[in-house]
Amino acid sequence: MPPKSAVEPPEGFEIRREAPLGRHPILDVFPGLDRLATAARQVPDPAARARLHRETEVEIVDGDVWMYVAPREVPRWARARWKPIASPDRDCIVIGHEHLTESPSLTLFLDIFHELCHVLQRQAGRELFAEGLSYVERTTEIDAYQFVVDEARLLRVPDEVLRDYLLVEWIDETEFKQLLDAVGVPRGP
Repeated sequence: MPPKSAVEPPEGFEIRREAPLGRHPILDVFPGLDRLATAARQVPDPAARARLHRETEVEIVDGDVWMYVAPREVPRWARARWKPIASPDRDCIVIGHEHLTESPSLTLFLDIFHELCHVLQRQAGRELFAEGLSYVERTTEIDAYQFVVDEARLLRVPDEVLRDYLLVEWIDETEFKQLLDAVGVPRGP
């Protein structure tokens, strides 16, 4: 789990950490998310933004899970090593219960907007789970991370905290450096 940061998400970002396991409207778990300046930068058109937040759900699950957009169907390449929840009919962001209840607010803020980027990408026809590309070679990942890094910079999040946030357990050191370079975060000491 990323270290706690003295930097907080913007005022108005709320988390219902006590939300039970199961599927919920996104605004039931993150009330007011749609009214944040970050949401307006992500989707400038008010009607489109309202539709995104009205139609996107979150599913809180037990287990060692961060956040991901539920695929419409489980990709064939993933079946042997990853057992995601599929959501064929609705846009759904899967969130691990432990992540929701224990992660710092800033991490959850960055994560939920990262995943909303993926929802928008998929709605635009982009492939989120491209076979044959590493995680940090997927333009969908780079674009989503770039959005949240830019938002973090508006909050004056230090580079050290951004490096901790970007150091995800499913990439190696070479990929981590590649990700830092791609989103403009200095590698540090």
